[in-house]
Amino acid sequence: MISDWKDYRLSYTKKAEELLRGLTLEEKISLMSGSQTREEVRGAIQKKIKMHYNEIPYRAGGIKEKGIPPMYFADGTRGVVCGREKSTCFPVAAMRGATFNTKLEEQVGEAIAEEAIEAGANLFGGVCVNLPYHPGWGRAQEVYGEDTFLLGEMGAALIKGVQKKGVIVCVKHFAFNSMENSRFKVSVKCSKRTEQEVFLPHFRRCVEAGAGAFMSAYNSYQGELCGQQDYLLNHVLKDKWDFDGFVLSDFVWGIKDTVASVNGGLDMEMPITHYYGQNLLKAVKAGKVSEDTINRSSLRILRTLLAHQSEIDRNHGKTDYKKHQELALQCAREGITLLRNKDHVLPIDCTDKRKKIVVLGYLADCENIGDRGSSQVYAPYIITLLQGLTQYGANAEIVYYGGESLNHCKRLAKEADAVLIVAGNDYMDEGECIAKEADDVSTDRAGGDRTETIGLKQKELSIIESISELRQDAIVILVGGSTIMVDSWKEKTGAILLLYYPGMEGGTALAETIFGKNNPSGKLPFTIPEKESDLPEMNWDTDEIWYDYYHGYTLLNKMHRTPTYPFGCGLSYTEFELQNGRGWADSENFYGEITVTNIGKREGAEVIQMYIGTLNSVVERPEYTLQAFQKIFLKPGETQKVTLSCKISALDYYDEETNKFVHENTDYVIYLGNSSDRNTLKKYKAIYRCYK
Repeated sequence: MISDWKDYRLSYTKKAEELLRGLTLEEKISLMSGSQTREEVRGAIQKKIKMHYNEIPYRAGGIKEKGIPPMYFADGTRGVVCGREKSTCFPVAAMRGATFNTKLEEQVGEAIAEEAIEAGANLFGGVCVNLPYHPGWGRAQEVYGEDTFLLGEMGAALIKGVQKKGVIVCVKHFAFNSMENSRFKVSVKCSKRTEQEVFLPHFRRCVEAGAGAFMSAYNSYQGELCGQQDYLLNHVLKDKWDFDGFVLSDFVWGIKDTVASVNGGLDMEMPITHYYGQNLLKAVKAGKVSEDTINRSSLRILRTLLAHQSEIDRNHGKTDYKKHQELALQCAREGITLLRNKDHVLPIDCTDKRKKIVVLGYLADCENIGDRGSSQVYAPYIITLLQGLTQYGANAEIVYYGGESLNHCKRLAKEADAVLIVAGNDYMDEGECIAKEADDVSTDRAGGDRTETIGLKQKELSIIESISELRQDAIVILVGGSTIMVDSWKEKTGAILLLYYPGMEGGTALAETIFGKNNPSGKLPFTIPEKESDLPEMNWDTDEIWYDYYHGYTLLNKMHRTPTYPFGCGLSYTEFELQNGRGWADSENFYGEITVTNIGKREGAEVIQMYIGTLNSVVERPEYTLQAFQKIFLKPGETQKVTLSCKISALDYYDEETNKFVHENTDYVIYLGNSSDRNTLKKYKAIYRCYK
């Protein structure tokens, strides 16, 4: 196994240089140019041909007679998009973020790599770590949550798993991509400190994890298209972070100018050649692009492909899809997040008596696994929520109704031992903005941002309201990719489960949780505020937008607002007691230590989280930010001491005058707990002045 992918790739530099010397200018440029036709890509998206998007890996480069392998791209943040009725559909990244389990995510990466190799791909474009500035972003489901540290750690875990098998990881979308409806026209602006502390650290973590490729973003940053961004691609990514891999364009519309993109650090146009190929050749011959620039890009591509292909050849073997499907189920089990459980309504016990359970809401009977954009996985089967409940609840009578008539909903609820209301979103409500016509990127589409509200639809609110008139023990199951507002109705229910988009085995995981086989351990990877006005202001149809320093839980803390459900929270069917905490620092690290005991009657999992803040800082800072976490599994009565740490440099702030990160010699406070809730976090009075 490769322990340092960067060093391993660099060891292929000499071999790549030798190959490069034997290539013509035309051959070098061919390595930088996607090989698919417009019909193959756009025709698939528009449903004009029989193949779906990326059904076959998309190719770039490759010169067989020179011993240079092509690059074959496979998309998908919840599994491999290529093929039909074969790939494993994992829960969306938001649900996997809710597991707070990096070891589990690394296993997902290994499984995805095996399936990518079998599909004929050597590059996986499914590590998406964009930060959702606002939870209404349509593709928030494709990322791990709102926090930069969580994004970085989970992204790094997926990178480690995928590249363990040799497959190159492509991290996307670099950078500031967090709105759909205006993604092709918007220019994002923010302060330099916001850029460096909030929107870029998780990408840098992916570089540190050894990612071999990056994808640029459709949007502009500070007025310059990200695919033509000398500052982001050359200065930050390649020079400052010392990224050794290659950068490819987001598809079809990722670049608009041949010279600006290649000089700006874009190594490869994908998946269709329009601005590179012959246009790039002409630009070189006209003296607008130097051959040295072509050589640098070609070298990056060559050594990455050669190094990774050697590992792919070694790891090629039979793919255990059954094992991967079980892994998808485990991700759903660990990601399901229990937000409310009044009077222990859950789990439902059917051992002594056959119970009648009414399931309301059309989403219960849908194959609802997320959006239908570039991340859509064509799995061999999907267990819907209703199928899971029906198949698992052997000692229960499951009665389903879509909810068309409120009076009928009430009649059914009167007769039931338990009522489950399934509500939320599907691919029409949120997701990648899918254009129907060639260059129509704003109208007549599915998906996109949630521009009107991030609450439930009125029809679903009416069902909850109607049932609450009869009983207040209904169990609401929320489906969706990010924050769903609950404050107006949560007190009228018995329990709330957040199911995200749970993948091909989601129905099984839900049933196991409802009937008690699975003890939920998911933690919110984002904040659910009391009011939508507590979120950053957004204009979803705009040419320019300003991103502030604060969002999510840091914004609510700044405004002294208490969220309905804080980032990092989630209940269990058992109880955990946190005691004897302490914190300290040495010359390099902060540490937090706490003892956790399962004081309940069944085994379960808890996520211990360490946040760090400052006192008396000379600059404005968040009250505290997540700096470490660990998921632990405990049997009833079992106790475990958890020790967390982070580098002291993680708390440095970016000084805009010197354009450097600065260590502040001030007082730091360590907070330990099982969510970001300031009312439950344990704040340790041993305050440290750290010297460097």
